[in-house]
Amino acid sequence: MIFDTDVLIWASRGSGEAAKLIHSTDERSTSIISLMELLQGSRSRRELRIIQLFFQNLHFRILPLSERIGHIAVTLIEEYALSSGLQVADALIAATAVDAGEILTTANARHFRPIRSLEVKTFRPKR
Repeated sequence: MIFDTDVLIWASRGSGEAAKLIHSTDERSTSIISLMELLQGSRSRRELRIIQLFFQNLHFRILPLSERIGHIAVTLIEEYALSSGLQVADALIAATAVDAGEILTTANARHFRPIRSLEVKTFRPKR
């Protein structure tokens, strides 16, 4: 299962539901794009280290970009940017999941719902 950035943010903010979901998954993955988004949002070196340890301690597989993922992402942008507002980062995350043949777990299902080649699991946090 590939976790979208938003689910990881929910977990980092103390959402028990997000933590439970992540811990209940045997094979945890995320796109390198999600890792970069989290690192970019860091406010200190300490937060950077906490993020790195989170992925390391939970044995996340960080899925790199590839030429194939780039081609899939371009196709998704061509097909969905105008009709659904698909953004570059989401296209790359979706393309990573499609390429890996894995389910994408996200709280932003509406960003990904139009993509027919992508299997999405919706995370609904309590607010």
